[in-house]
Amino acid sequence: MAKALFGHVGGAPDRRLVDEVTQLRAKVRALEFEIVRLRAENDRLAAAASETDHLVRLAEPAMA
Repeated sequence: MAKALFGHVGGAPDRRLVDEVTQLRAKVRALEFEIVRLRAENDRLAAAASETDHLVRLAEPAMA
């Protein structure tokens, strides 16, 4: 039983598992970068919409 435990605990990590974890970490980094990019784009669009909204509002009615 000791050999079975040692083999399970002390063994080298499976190369496929290491490769998969590496790929998943790269995907997470790419998605985090995409989130930052999309938030910046959203902020830019929200600011542009706010500016346009101020231009559209009239101080007094067009027809009195």
